[in-house]
Amino acid sequence: MGRAAYIRKRLLLMVFVLFGVTLIIFGMIHLVPGDPAFLILGDRATEAKATELRHQLGLDQSLPLQYWHFISGVFHGNFGMSLLYRQPVNSLVFRRVPVTFFLTGYAMVLTAIITLPISLWAATHRNKLSDHLIRAGFLFALTTPSFWLGILLILLFSLRLHLFPVAGYGESFTQHLRYLFLPSFTLSLQLSAVLIRNLRNGIINTLDSDFVRTARAKGLGNRTVLIGHVLRNALVSTVSIFGLQFGGLIGGTVVIETVFAIPGIGQLLFQSITARDYPVVQAITVITAFLVIVVNLIVDLSYSFLDPRVSYE
Repeated sequence: MGRAAYIRKRLLLMVFVLFGVTLIIFGMIHLVPGDPAFLILGDRATEAKATELRHQLGLDQSLPLQYWHFISGVFHGNFGMSLLYRQPVNSLVFRRVPVTFFLTGYAMVLTAIITLPISLWAATHRNKLSDHLIRAGFLFALTTPSFWLGILLILLFSLRLHLFPVAGYGESFTQHLRYLFLPSFTLSLQLSAVLIRNLRNGIINTLDSDFVRTARAKGLGNRTVLIGHVLRNALVSTVSIFGLQFGGLIGGTVVIETVFAIPGIGQLLFQSITARDYPVVQAITVITAFLVIVVNLIVDLSYSFLDPRVSYE
């Protein structure tokens, strides 16, 4: 199977996966206790007003009919109206999507900057003091809850050292880089902790391979061997793990955006779940699932570039 045929097959599977995601999230969100009508009306809520609001919002219809309206809207690119904000979900969600994309992209760049050199250093200095310190430090980052790690970074770098803002997103590109550094760094630390452990082991195993000894016997420099031969081969399994961890990275934005008051879809999702805003929750989940599927497809396609022996059979 060639690359083009493989992509077509994966795109077809994507449709079925997204359909399954819509079905599961629709069922789960309607199992959450609480009446959206009473939450929206607040202190003014009465049974009569709640009944009238349910009728206006279509919440008095049967669940199969509500799901049909939802899924037909999805296939037409229309996620309906927000129950809480009373505005189209498309405009509400998609104006926040770039914020979360910037945050996750920033975290991915920081993850690469952290993972590659530290993994190489730990592998080439295995079982030495620096290797033990690296593994212990990132084990701490991995086992620390992200919200607490974010608060620690705020206390140190924002309130004590005054290097970065406590919260917000900024207005210009340079402000985005400054405002989102701490939340992106928080996300990248936990992802790097997983990747460093895997890449370090991969580099150590690759260093003992015959082709590495052959490359050194040919007189190639140590840097050329490490970057061109060892790292490229060791990255295959690490890239695979990154694809599996990407969903967790996106999920982590819900907590991080809430801690750092970032106006992205993660913060909106948290608010919408609390308010039982079904259309918004469903839209964010579908968009996130689509993004995760696309990233995993890109990861799968990258294998053949890292290792030409990989085929799509």
